[in-house]
Amino acid sequence: MERSLFGFIVRYSKREQLLIAPLVLTSAVVYFLSLDLPKVIVNQAIQGKSFPNPDSTAHFLSIKFSLPAFLGGGMVQLFQGFELERLPYLMALSVGLLALIVINGVLKFQINTMKGWMGERMLRRLRYMLFDHVLRFPLPRFRRVKPAEMASMIKDEVEPLGGFIGEAFITPLFLGTQALTALFFIVFQHFVLGMVALGVVLFQAYLIPKLRRRLLVLAKERQLGARALAGRVAESVDGVTEIHAHDTSNYERAEFSNRLGKLFRVRFEFYQRKFLVKFLNNFLSQLTPFLFYSIGGYLVIVGRLDLGALVAVIAAYKDLPGPVKELIDWDQQRLDVQIKYSQVIEQFSAEDLAPPEMQALVDDPPLPKQGAIVVSGLSLLDDSGAVVVENVSFEAGLDEHVAIVGSRASGGSELAQLLARLLLPSGGTITMGGIDIKRAPEAVTGRAIGYVGPAAYLFPRSVRENLIYSLKHRPIREVRYEGDLLREREFHLQEAERTGTCPLDFDAEWLDYAAAGVSGPQELEARIIEILKVVDLEETLFELGLRSSVAAKGGGDIGTQVLRARDAMRERLSSDGIQDWVDRFDPARFNRNATLAENLLFGTPVGKTFDIDNLAKNAYVREVLDKTGLYDDLLQTGHKLAETMVELFSGLPPGHEFFERFSFIRHEDLPEVKQILKRALDLGLNGIDDADRQALLSLPFKLIAARHRLGLIDEPFEERVVKARGYFAQHLPRDLQRSVEFFDPQRYNEASSLLDNILFGKVVTGHAGAAERIGALLRQVLGEIGLRPLVVRIGIDYEVGVGGARLAAADRQKIAIARALLKRPAVLILDQAAAVLDPASQQRIVAGILEYRRGRSVLWVLSRVEYAEHFARVLVLDRGRLVERGAFAELKASGGALQSLLKTG
Repeated sequence: MERSLFGFIVRYSKREQLLIAPLVLTSAVVYFLSLDLPKVIVNQAIQGKSFPNPDSTAHFLSIKFSLPAFLGGGMVQLFQGFELERLPYLMALSVGLLALIVINGVLKFQINTMKGWMGERMLRRLRYMLFDHVLRFPLPRFRRVKPAEMASMIKDEVEPLGGFIGEAFITPLFLGTQALTALFFIVFQHFVLGMVALGVVLFQAYLIPKLRRRLLVLAKERQLGARALAGRVAESVDGVTEIHAHDTSNYERAEFSNRLGKLFRVRFEFYQRKFLVKFLNNFLSQLTPFLFYSIGGYLVIVGRLDLGALVAVIAAYKDLPGPVKELIDWDQQRLDVQIKYSQVIEQFSAEDLAPPEMQALVDDPPLPKQGAIVVSGLSLLDDSGAVVVENVSFEAGLDEHVAIVGSRASGGSELAQLLARLLLPSGGTITMGGIDIKRAPEAVTGRAIGYVGPAAYLFPRSVRENLIYSLKHRPIREVRYEGDLLREREFHLQEAERTGTCPLDFDAEWLDYAAAGVSGPQELEARIIEILKVVDLEETLFELGLRSSVAAKGGGDIGTQVLRARDAMRERLSSDGIQDWVDRFDPARFNRNATLAENLLFGTPVGKTFDIDNLAKNAYVREVLDKTGLYDDLLQTGHKLAETMVELFSGLPPGHEFFERFSFIRHEDLPEVKQILKRALDLGLNGIDDADRQALLSLPFKLIAARHRLGLIDEPFEERVVKARGYFAQHLPRDLQRSVEFFDPQRYNEASSLLDNILFGKVVTGHAGAAERIGALLRQVLGEIGLRPLVVRIGIDYEVGVGGARLAAADRQKIAIARALLKRPAVLILDQAAAVLDPASQQRIVAGILEYRRGRSVLWVLSRVEYAEHFARVLVLDRGRLVERGAFAELKASGGALQSLLKTG
């Protein structure tokens, strides 16, 4: 990347800059003519200097010029023009002025549009180059930079550069020609007035930049402070668990407030100085008209300057401060963006940046298929120069399973990263099947090697997208575009070529089915489920699928199969004599195992409109309660419920189990509820304000009669709720009909989970082990009717959240291992990938993966030494050195380093 901003601009936008320059010069000519024409209108047409007699005429658009003396002198007339009387002459000159104004405006519009195009293209190029550098950074670099700061630099800090790049040369040329044209015009009209204007401009050009030097320093401090602030916010978000665990939230607030205070002082001084400079600039700009009116007026009075010339001078100067001020602003912006650019380039420059060839697109790279992994004299130094891996040498076949064990600081993780070419060795060589891994491009290492570390990252997409991510090396098949889509694609290619960005089609087919050993989507689906069983994840995704809601495709496939499962489950419950363990939804009956909200809606909310927390303030729900006489009942029930909860919870610690069981009121809300009850006691329920009534009204909606057993819902109350349910459905406004999906025994409910759809009811409270028994029965039924794969596939489409935060750490690791297995690498490297799992799970996964990878290479840095007995060969590391190698049984019997690890581990 260019170290100089202007070097970057010239290198990548020279052609566009040169295309705009002729338009700028043309606009200067038009601008000069528009300045001179008002003088002609005043002197020749209005004052009548060209019309000494009433019947005199003047020539409009006459084109003539004088020859210089060395050419013989004289006047040459190219076009005589149109002979017009005084009034037509005035109108013609006025229309000519209007035409010049329009032409000047069109030229400005075109210039600004072209500058905008150029600036945006250059900004796109710069952002792409920075992101490209991020992808080529060596891995240790990311330990010294904060992701939030890098994102802030690419997104925010380079944003002003886009606006400036389009103006880097064109703006000073455009404003400079405007200012010089106006200044030349003033000097041409009267020398003294011209010198006055020139003197003020030169004084501005000297004083204002000098005053702005401190602003540049403050701007740099402000930028660095804002970047550090972004990084600090990201740190707090990442460490929020520790903040809560150690009660340091107030410490964090104080530290953040201190940062804001320092940033405020910088920004405050910046704005003080900025507006002082602005005041001085405006004052100097307004001082010149005072001089023009006084000196120019005097010259008109004494007859040394005609009135038209003075009017033209004042009109010309009116346009002079603007360009001068903008030129000064441009110079300020130039210095500011140069600082920004140099700081960004400094952060994104690295001596050991991977060359572009390492990440070049390769269709069919040579991959190791047979032979051995040969490691010779492998060494690694860390940033401080300390030895992390020292002279490690070994050889293992591409069909062998190798365990790497050692103490915590043995260097096993670093060795694994060296083998995966994530770290570059300080010395030594690595070959796999005859291929030099140190020099091989990522097209080879990324397909031949599968690596999973101890804390794998999941992208904020579905489980499926995270799994197939390892198959997206290159576009496999292009998309056929037509019509508008074809034109859009052509435009994208054209712009990508202009801006030097990636021309590859993101919407193409990137999935390399062959890499997974399959021929199409259906086989890939089967392969994914096969691998999920290997990593012990299928049951987890089955659970996620059951608890997911999914739209029926056109009311067909999924909906039909779920209804079939609903019927099968009902029959099985009946045949086992436990049909009363599920309280099924019945339009004519109150369900005592569902919430009051579910009983009222008799459906599942879609969106936030009828969410259980919003029902009390929903206008239509309030109308239903009023019309059916339930409003007062619910208000009194809410009041009784609040009294019971306050009495029950008073004196209990925040984490007590009652808060979870009776989840109507949070511990932190108890003081406010007590105040509401006090106001209700003093004023009565009808006397409290609407906010208090709404708070009380919201409590009963969460009430489950069979579970909470508070005696607040009797049979008459249930009947009124069922009646209100019918009114709610019958009178639901058309614009709210998509906000709730009603329960129907003959329909699939797209807003409910698969589990709720299949049960079509609630598990009855009171039967010991009912939930577990029904869950096991459900699994059995789904397996018998062949719907288990469907549920697992729905679970595979589960969104994992940012960094996989919606999944347990163990499940994140399992997905990462499955992702590596799916691409069938020649060498699978697992760096303590199962360390977060419990011992039993680790044992199953180790056995499962080794069986699945039988005859293919596995190198596993183990967190538990005893698992090494499952491997054909064991490497024992100690402080970066390979101290033992061989079969597990032999090393164990020798009583060496492995035996010591087994005793201590």
